[in-house]
Order: sequence, then structure tokens, then C-alpha cells
Amino acid sequence: MADYKDLANLMFPDITETVDDLEKRYPARNLPEGAQVTRFAPSPTGFLHTGSLFTALVGFKYAKQSGGVYMFRLEDTDTKRTIAGSGDELIDQLGNFGIVADEGYWPDGDRGAYGPYQQSKRRDIYRTVIKHLVEQGKAYPDFCTAEDLEKIRAYQEANKILPGYYGEFARDRNLSVDEQIARINNGEPYVVRYKSHGDHNNKVSFVDAIRGKLDIAENDVDVVILKGDGLPTYHFAHVVDDHFMRTTLVSRGEEWIPSTPIHLDLFSALGWEPTKYAHLPVIMKLDNGNKRKLSKRKDPEAAVSYFLQEGYPTKGLLVYLMNIANSNFEEWTIANKDFELSHFQFSFEKMSLDGALFDIDKLQYFCREVLGAEHADTIVPAAKAWAKENNEKLYAKISADEAYVSRIVNIDKDKQNPRKDFANYAEIETKTRFFYDEDFAPIKAAGFPFNEKFDKEFVKSFLADCAENMIYGVDEMTWWNGVKDLAAKNGFATNNKEYKANPTAFKGNTGDAAELIRIALTGSKMAPNLHEVIEILGKDRVVARLLSAI
Repeated sequence: MADYKDLANLMFPDITETVDDLEKRYPARNLPEGAQVTRFAPSPTGFLHTGSLFTALVGFKYAKQSGGVYMFRLEDTDTKRTIAGSGDELIDQLGNFGIVADEGYWPDGDRGAYGPYQQSKRRDIYRTVIKHLVEQGKAYPDFCTAEDLEKIRAYQEANKILPGYYGEFARDRNLSVDEQIARINNGEPYVVRYKSHGDHNNKVSFVDAIRGKLDIAENDVDVVILKGDGLPTYHFAHVVDDHFMRTTLVSRGEEWIPSTPIHLDLFSALGWEPTKYAHLPVIMKLDNGNKRKLSKRKDPEAAVSYFLQEGYPTKGLLVYLMNIANSNFEEWTIANKDFELSHFQFSFEKMSLDGALFDIDKLQYFCREVLGAEHADTIVPAAKAWAKENNEKLYAKISADEAYVSRIVNIDKDKQNPRKDFANYAEIETKTRFFYDEDFAPIKAAGFPFNEKFDKEFVKSFLADCAENMIYGVDEMTWWNGVKDLAAKNGFATNNKEYKANPTAFKGNTGDAAELIRIALTGSKMAPNLHEVIEILGKDRVVARLLSAI
């Protein structure tokens, strides 16, 4: 009479290595106390999703702040969904954000001692472990066809029975070894299933790093662990990989919570200590008043490439995602205006349990803060690199005179509260058009929004006086005193207290006078520091614009 060992040898005749051999090949890591080993393990099925960047950032940050290891693993066992080259693109896109693995899969070859880091190349590792389970009677060949499984499902549905391949509905789990061997020798196709001894009426408990203790129904389904194509399923492969790569914490989306009992069941069957899990809240969006997950199909902001193409600084997006990640982050930014994320202490305890709503206004706020803290010597080269691929007009302007663009970008950068004009690189072009005569022409043609309390003849008279008598090439205070003199000469109050006490005695206050100049030079009431605008434009262009406005 044949036994499980005979069955295992028939199913895996080429496997001579044992689980003990694998334990020796992939020993426990020699890391400092408290160091964490995390991983980002995407399937190469398309673009980098915003939620995936969030997951990668959390794993990267947690490993780095603990002095541990962050890995990149390519989970490519679903051959039907795999898109050639997308794994390499994921690495490139993460690299744009400074999220670079310490070890893992790389296009030019693995880096690290715990590989291969591509699941399709770990086939024999999985088969070694599955052979071990078959030898112990914990896994078995299942010969059910798709039609057989459909009949089981239909019966369960008709009788209102919990669906699944388990217990009495696991048709082939109790076949004798002799019958299993006979059917394999007869050439019948099969998959390999794990033989669970759980009961869905019982609960299994585990401590989630974010949510605390969770109690979920035990797994009793005999899940497929090896498909007919010889590759493992996700459920099995990730358990084996995380064990032999010595992962200490897995961060993944909360949609995996219901599957966790399967994974804990597999860890238990193999006698391995399970990794810790942190099930991250998903990023949501309001759609007609209802919350839903960001959709690859419906939402452009679901793809990280959208933000890159729109010119948002990568650091700004990371800062925004960290704000989603930890409730105390925004308070931390008040005292840390360099937004250096490596200095922030991330904590799973500070994560929200509810899905965060994606807020484009909040993203733009943080991007303005990030760019506001930088100077032109970093902003302009980054904007030029972006514009080369995405904005022909901005690229031409920077290429023609980078120093001129830098002067514009640096307006009020050295003040205690620097200006925060730009949420993305595209806005450098749209918000500075008035500095270019060819772009100012249509602004002028659209008309100037002068305050209607000033009649046209007075505006003409005042601007003509400014064109003739305003001073240039001096510091801001000297220039401003000159503007005040011109304002007083034309009937404006230079003292706000005096103006408020008797407003009818004056044309307006000095701020009103400066607004007339600003509108004539920029076409808008909202513009950067007027003294710096004048110095950048230069006397000849300023005079020409003042006279042209008249």
C-alpha cells in the first residue's frame, strides 16, 4: 500500500531539496533589535496606482526608521494579467519618489541574498514546500473539473449553504493515496489543494498593527495552492516568500482582511511564525455624495502618472500621502517646514481606520508648501525637466533665459514667510505670463480690472505721473516711499488712520494707489511683490506698460 511519501515523490519527482535545506539557504537576518523587514510586492499588471504608492511609502518608511530592510518583490504568478515590462516601470516610477529598495527585483538582476525576488523564478521553492505538505498529508491532488466545481457551487446555492470547497463539499480530499496515484498515472489533470482542518463556525484571532485584535471566522476552505500551470496561488506564494525572506511586517490594503485566516492557517500548517499584518485603509473618493474607492477606470488621479504629468512635485505628493497616513503629521509640519520625511516618526497607531478621502485641494496646499520652501536653483531645473516632456511653452521659456525664470520664481523667497504661488510646475508658466510681453498682450486686450470708484481720467493722470516719476533700481523701502509720495501728490492718504477718520477727503489710501500700478503692469489685482515685479520687468517695460494702460 502506497503512502503520502510515495504520492509526493510521484507528484514532484525532480524535487530533492527539503524545507530544512531552504531554512539553511535563507537563514534569519542579522539585524539590530527592533529592525523591521518590509516589502512592496506588486503584480506587474499595469501602472503604479496611487494606493500602491501609499502602500509602498508606508512599508519603506517603517523599515527605514527602524534601521531595517525594505524589499521589492514581483508577484507575477498570474500569467493572464501580467503585462510585460510593467514591473520595470513600477521600479522607475517608485524611484521618482525616492522609494528605492534595499534588495529585491531589479531589471538588470536581483540584488540581495534572499531571492529570487520574482515569483515566477521561485517555482522550485514553492514545489519543495508543497511536496513537504503532501508528505505530511496536509495537501492533496484535486481532479475536479470546472464543471464539477460548478455543480458543487450550484448545489450549495440552491440549498442556501455557504459556498466553497470545504468539508463534505471537498470532493477529492478523502481519496485514498492509491486512487490518487492511479489517477495521476492515468494522466488526469489536477491542481494541488491545501487540506484545511478549520471550522468557519469558530473564530481565529490576530493582532493587526493598525486595527488591534481582530476575530474572524476560521478558514476551512481547501484552497488551491498549486495551479494546473505549475505556479502557486497568491495565498500560498506570499506565505512562503514572506517566511523565507524573513519579512516581519506586511502592509497591504484592508480588502485582504477576509483572506488573512487562510494565510494564518497556512503558516500554522507549516509550523512557521506568521508575519505581522497592517491592513491599510483604502483611499476613497466622493462620487455624487457617496464614498467609493479610487477607480483605475474612472479616476485619473488613481494613477500616479497623472500627478507626474500635471507637474506636481514628487515630494509634495509624498507629503500629502503621509498626511493621510498619520493623524499627527500636519501638526508636525508646523515646526518642520523643510518637510523632510525621514525626520518624521511614522506610527501605525496614528493611522485612521476609515478610508481617507482623496482631497486635491489638500494636495495642492502641501505642494505649495513644499515648493514654497524651495529656491529657484532646485525648482527651475526640476520644472525644466518636467516641461521638456509635458509643457512645450514653459520649456521654451526656461531654455531661452533660465536666469530670468529663476528671478521670477525667487520673488519673496528669502522672507520669513516665503511666497507659495505654485502648486505644480505647470503653474510657473500660467501664473507668470505677465512677465512676457507676448503673453501680456492678450491680458491687456481683455481689459484691466481697475476699481470703478476711480474715474478713467484720474487713472490715466495717476499712471502718467507714475510713468514719469517712479524711481527704479533702489531697495524696496526707498521705492515704496517714492510710491507714497506719488500717491500723496495725487490725493491718496498715506496714513491709514487718517484715511479711515475722513475717507471722503481722499481718493483712497496708498494701497489703492499701489493696486492701480499693479493692475496696469500685471493685469491682475493678485500678483507677487510689486517692487520685485518692477525690478524684473525693468524701467523701460514698466513705463511702456503704464503708458499703454493709459
